[in-house]
Amino acid sequence: MENKPSRAKVLSFRERLNRRLFTSSEIPIVVYAAVVLAFMACYWFAQRNELAADFLPEIFGAAFTLFIIDILLVRSKQKRWKVVRDDIDYLIARNVNRLRDGLSIRAFGFVPDVDGSSELHEQRRKFLSELESLSVEELPSRFAEQELFSNDIYAYFNERADGFWDILNMKYSEYLSPKLVSELIALHVALKDAGSHIRQYRKAERFVQDKEFYQSRARQDMAVTLSEVIGLLNTLYEQGYSDSARSGK
Repeated sequence: MENKPSRAKVLSFRERLNRRLFTSSEIPIVVYAAVVLAFMACYWFAQRNELAADFLPEIFGAAFTLFIIDILLVRSKQKRWKVVRDDIDYLIARNVNRLRDGLSIRAFGFVPDVDGSSELHEQRRKFLSELESLSVEELPSRFAEQELFSNDIYAYFNERADGFWDILNMKYSEYLSPKLVSELIALHVALKDAGSHIRQYRKAERFVQDKEFYQSRARQDMAVTLSEVIGLLNTLYEQGYSDSARSGK
């Protein structure tokens, strides 16, 4: 089964992020500070010059207008986000789940025990946690090398990278927490890098005399990249981002 306690814990963390995001001001604090300073300056001059007193209502009106507009913008943003939040969360989780599954099977030859006592999700979680604990020197020994450095998985990595990039370019991606955006960007870049390592490995087919050099270098670089990908996937999993495809009932 899924790690329910961890998932519940992180979901509350995501809710706290949402609350902070949509209760924050849309107007920089420096603008309010400037209004307050202007009000104080006018008040000081009003004690010495009656003309300055005429500016006080204007400044107060400007401050009040800014405050009302700010509140309306925050509430509007919050309402829009509530409509799409669950769907975007699912879209991210679906992409993460597909990559966790594809990476485990294609890159590392993971074979789940469908007759085992534990759920497939739990088996995959343990498998990826084990891989994360390995050093970059140890990781290549776990590669399913023939498939990992094939053209098929090159296309697969690019497809998954584009999937995360599409999420980041959605209209509502600005509502995601900066930390989550950073993790999705890192995944996109790492998957594109993995594709480059595959191309480097396959140079051995063209430069046969330097075959060992290209393949050895590609293994080392791939170990570093996939170690990063596995770490990011495990982090996102702990944050609750790993859902299977929706099914009818």
